[in-house]
Amino acid sequence: MIREDTAQLELLIEPNRPALNYWRDVWRYRELFWFLVWRDILVRYKQTVIGVAWSVIRPLVTMVAFTVVFGLLAKLPSDGVPYPLLVFAAMLPWNFFANALSECSGSLIGNANLLTKVYFPRIIVPISSIISSLIDFFISLVLMAGIMLWYGYLPDWRVAALPLFLLLVFLPAAGAGLWFSALNVKYRDFRYVVPFVLQFGLYVSPVGFASSIVPEKWRLLYALNPVAGVIDGFRWALLNGSVDLYWPGLILSTALSMLLLVSGLWFFRKTERILADVI
Repeated sequence: MIREDTAQLELLIEPNRPALNYWRDVWRYRELFWFLVWRDILVRYKQTVIGVAWSVIRPLVTMVAFTVVFGLLAKLPSDGVPYPLLVFAAMLPWNFFANALSECSGSLIGNANLLTKVYFPRIIVPISSIISSLIDFFISLVLMAGIMLWYGYLPDWRVAALPLFLLLVFLPAAGAGLWFSALNVKYRDFRYVVPFVLQFGLYVSPVGFASSIVPEKWRLLYALNPVAGVIDGFRWALLNGSVDLYWPGLILSTALSMLLLVSGLWFFRKTERILADVI
């Protein structure tokens, strides 16, 4: 905030603004937010040989590997859906979650020079990195449409629920991302924790298999993984209801995701005032 009078020009840096003023500042700095989003998109594949094609190659290779291992070798059930479709529908939310969490957790460290020079709501940095991850998501969604046409699956009315399930995967990505981004500034060990969490999460989430293989008595406990219910939601929305929704698990996953987001906001705001000092 700048205070000007006849005597001097005084710069006041206020990192611990009251909540209402803070969110007004977030809106006031919206141009910076969109600038960071655009910058992240431009530099994501800068100086790579094949550029944005990585957004196509990575999910396709993963889909083939999971289909061979879980579908052809392990012969796990696919609920009557072609295994590549089952896998790719799950990879849409999982890849967005993994990319968003990875980018968000290191966003403050990557923008250290900006944070130490000027005041602005620091939450703009991690959230902008999550929004930029939507580019890969939409590229994969177009690829998913092509695979669905190949197998003769045309979406029905359920596809209208897709934005809702995208919102539901945004919640845990933002919540966990805010926790890890703030912790990563003070404890650099967390740059090793996040890849481990994502690698472990890939195998305990129903990406390469259908949730129906989980025994009924364990389904609610399995829903403690907030991504599990969202994956089933994407499959339900895209595959014409071929995969049933487990509503108790989806409700539990949504509640936990909201709790994670609220706690992430609380912790980030609590530590925000010291970020520039310790970064």
